[in-house]
Amino acid sequence: MSEKAEKTGRLPVFKTYKLYVGGKFPRSESGRVYEVTDSKGKWLANAPLSSRKDARDAVVAARKAFGAWSGATAYNRGQILYRVAEMLEGRTSQFVQEVAEAEGLSKSKAADQVEATIDRWVWYAGWTDKIAQVVGGGNPVAGPYFNLSSPEPTGVVAVLAPQKSSFLGLVSVLAPVIATGNTAIVIASERSPLPALSLGEVLATSDLPGGVVNVLSGRTAEIAAPLAAHQDVNAIDLAGAGTDDGLAKELEIAAADNLKRVLRPQPVDNVDWSATPGIDRMTAFLETKTVWHPTGALGASGSSY
Repeated sequence: MSEKAEKTGRLPVFKTYKLYVGGKFPRSESGRVYEVTDSKGKWLANAPLSSRKDARDAVVAARKAFGAWSGATAYNRGQILYRVAEMLEGRTSQFVQEVAEAEGLSKSKAADQVEATIDRWVWYAGWTDKIAQVVGGGNPVAGPYFNLSSPEPTGVVAVLAPQKSSFLGLVSVLAPVIATGNTAIVIASERSPLPALSLGEVLATSDLPGGVVNVLSGRTAEIAAPLAAHQDVNAIDLAGAGTDDGLAKELEIAAADNLKRVLRPQPVDNVDWSATPGIDRMTAFLETKTVWHPTGALGASGSSY
């Protein structure tokens, strides 16, 4: 209780953290919660303990949103992501507090992390209408054909957020997934889920359609298992598997059942999230569509034009 609350005798209103699924804020289907503490073991909040049913509901929401999100113009996706960055900027103080408590950082260092996170979001927003020019284009072929390759999103992507970097790491794995037209189910850091759950509130008040991002909190292994085995999940990012090679291997085996794309960066628990990310995480969840089209009969000069 704050000093002001003690003087006035007023009880503070504690924040109730909820999941973010399909643009709404449900409690866990199971009704379970677990205690979230700071780096010194002090209680911060109760976070929802997601169940397998919550995971399945998130997949349904992500699949429902995929058609419209992947069909939107790249420029429009960039505008929406930039709007999210604007909303994050307006809630900087809240995220500084949550990151400082989650990661045991001073307020100044936490502020640096939050500012880097917002900059990272803007960086990916700028890539939405440029990535196709980098990884697609016209291909030279021996024949009277146009041969064009263009990137397309993989689909529904399950993202295990990094365990140690609760906000910068989270955005570094989430933003490239949705910037390229995929929809996402995010499993927040098990120990520090509050920044991820607060991010859900930001997404809900931005222009991002419901279901494009779905945020679950709880036991990473418990939630990841049904997502890895789910037949309607197209890819999975194992960044949050940490150093648990056993968990990562189990998820890879389960993912192989429907040929999911699996991203398992090495070493998974020692990534410098502040470094320039490059485009690897965008291309990891893109497919390449190549189209052949006849140019018409070649004339005597060797060209139909």
